[in-house]
Amino acid sequence: MSIFEIVKETISIRQAAECYGLKLNHNNMACCPFHNDRHPSLKLNEDYFFCFGCGAKGDVIDLVARLFNLTSYEAAQKLAADFGLDPKPPTAAAMVKTKRSYIRQFREDEMLCFRVLTDYLHLLEDWKVRYAPKTTEDTLDDHFVEACQMHCHIEYMADVLTVGDLEERVALVDKLMQDGKITFLQEYTARKKKEVAHHGEEPENA
Repeated sequence: MSIFEIVKETISIRQAAECYGLKLNHNNMACCPFHNDRHPSLKLNEDYFFCFGCGAKGDVIDLVARLFNLTSYEAAQKLAADFGLDPKPPTAAAMVKTKRSYIRQFREDEMLCFRVLTDYLHLLEDWKVRYAPKTTEDTLDDHFVEACQMHCHIEYMADVLTVGDLEERVALVDKLMQDGKITFLQEYTARKKKEVAHHGEEPENA
């Protein structure tokens, strides 16, 4: 039995996807890693995957080959090694490509996190001024309260991504990318900007 057959018969698409960081919902859907997917469009079946957004498809080996920019044989080797099916480690070329793929993905995630955090930070700074109470008797506006509560925390995270060491940045990016936290913040900020614009109050830092 070839390494391709061993891998396909032993490792399901779902197992591989979850092992390499894809977050699946109850319908076995995930955000596609092969295009800018904001809502889950990648369907993972027992033997194959298919993206309704970009059309990517294939079996478990194809999935890993695309995730890490490997040949089919290198992807099969990686799966076998990572799941303990084959004592032979992946080739040196596969290891180098995998490392490069992780680095590239981290840089993309880090840039996204920094962009979303600074966008939200600018919105909070605007709210602190725009919705500040005029007198001590004024009822505090919810936007002002949110700005006061969140500003320091968001500013701290943006600073970590700017001047923090690699370990701090990796830990923060991982935390922000978990369970769609950064996607939620991105959509929340965009929605709030639209609400302000709809009322004819475009934020100064928009």
